[in-house]
Amino acid sequence: MTVGAAALTGCAPAGKLPLPPGELLGMNQALGHRLREGIFPAPSETRKTGVLIVGGGISGLSAAWKLANSALEDFLVLEMENEAGGNSRAGRSPLVAYPWGAHYLPLPSLESVHVRELLAELGVLQGDPHAARPTYDERYLCATPQERIFRNGLWDDGLLPQRGIDAAEREQQKQFHERMLGFKNARGRDGLRAFAIPMALSSRDPEWLALDRISFAQWLTDNNFTAPTVRWLANYACRDDYGSAYDQVSAWAGLHYFACRSGEAANASADSVLTAPEGNAWLARGLAKKAGDRVMTGALVWRIEERKSGVAVNALFGEKTVRLEARQLIWAAPAFVLPHVWSEIPGDLKAASLAGDYAPWLTANLHLADLPEERHGAPAAWDNVFYDSPGLGYVSATHQLIRRHLSGTVLTYYRALHDVAPSEGRRLLLETPREAWAEGILAELERVHPDIRKLTTRLDVFRFGHAMRRPIPGAIFHGQRERLARFENPHITLAHADLSGFSLFEEAQYRGVLAAERVLSRTGFH
Repeated sequence: MTVGAAALTGCAPAGKLPLPPGELLGMNQALGHRLREGIFPAPSETRKTGVLIVGGGISGLSAAWKLANSALEDFLVLEMENEAGGNSRAGRSPLVAYPWGAHYLPLPSLESVHVRELLAELGVLQGDPHAARPTYDERYLCATPQERIFRNGLWDDGLLPQRGIDAAEREQQKQFHERMLGFKNARGRDGLRAFAIPMALSSRDPEWLALDRISFAQWLTDNNFTAPTVRWLANYACRDDYGSAYDQVSAWAGLHYFACRSGEAANASADSVLTAPEGNAWLARGLAKKAGDRVMTGALVWRIEERKSGVAVNALFGEKTVRLEARQLIWAAPAFVLPHVWSEIPGDLKAASLAGDYAPWLTANLHLADLPEERHGAPAAWDNVFYDSPGLGYVSATHQLIRRHLSGTVLTYYRALHDVAPSEGRRLLLETPREAWAEGILAELERVHPDIRKLTTRLDVFRFGHAMRRPIPGAIFHGQRERLARFENPHITLAHADLSGFSLFEEAQYRGVLAAERVLSRTGFH
């Protein structure tokens, strides 16, 4: 075990309270790994559908949402897990719902048209979805305080520490902030925003694309950003959104984090986010509602055959294989799986599908009988970030319900395994017992909340072996990603955040809607 991994896991010291009960959860790797064995029963049943969507994460649900809204009802969604939603799934306790993964949505920019349309459909965006500064339902605007950071034994407001920072470092923080504001408004010679979301709408000016060739850490050095807190913020951003350290992330991707979002609201500040106790599960449910009972879970697709008039797909349900024949297939599962199920995949697409690596992630939900003891400084917030710690911090599921005066809470802890190679991180996720993860997490949180071990009644750990495609230097505009995005086939269309090179709600939804629009065009729907 590496030093970084050892910092998270451990054994209970003598005299410590026993660990709370819980489960070791995660994506169904046992089912997914059956693709390596390749041993499946022959089809015992055949069904037909117009459009088959493989993958019930945000991309697949967005494709279904678009098809349904366009009056194309003849489709099915296949999802390997026991419920749809991908990284936006949630759990529920008798007290409150809580996220397993993605937990917020920034105010959508004008370019994020489909996000705004969804929010309007759900009644969260009120009025014209194309307005520059729409009004949002206050129940989904993150309650204040939104975030705080723990450093040197004290809490500070916001994400950039201010206590104990000298004038020179404060000046560099200001310069970094101003530089990012400048990038928000920057445009290339083609007239497009340098950093837009969806990323496909960004400028293709070579001057901006050149940033993809170096790491974000290198860009900071080249631009004389040496202050520890500034570099920490940049590294935190990359760990948070990309599951990787800033010296492993493309400078273009690193800057995109800070500069892509320009959404505003009539009733909230521009840095506000939309959230709910269950994280982004409400968005996944909103998308899935249009698909209804056409979402089929527990379905492992293990073979794709392209035919003259469409595709034939073999899917395992339990121990039974069903053959599904469709005129169109939307592949909304991770790209790396496609070569394992499509034996006739074109060589260039196979290379592009296998070219990227994926960041391993860990989350944990701690069920607390009461609110934990607080250190001095800023008051409890929704997002509670750790400055010098292996984890990213935690969000509080009951923060949005603050007026209800609940006695307990659920804290969702986040950790990107960025300090080991991705393959080593996946091995750790597979082989490390829950007790070791739980001990490490409690030891880390005890530095912040001394009584948290005593208050925790349950601690569940959730593993994401392939949480997100990593935007390493060169991967966005100088590698194989664009081959995925440009792939054309009369019967098979790709739809996943992998086509953008990193995993964000806006990107996943855009890729799903775009795939659905291509299918609608082919089938004569408009």
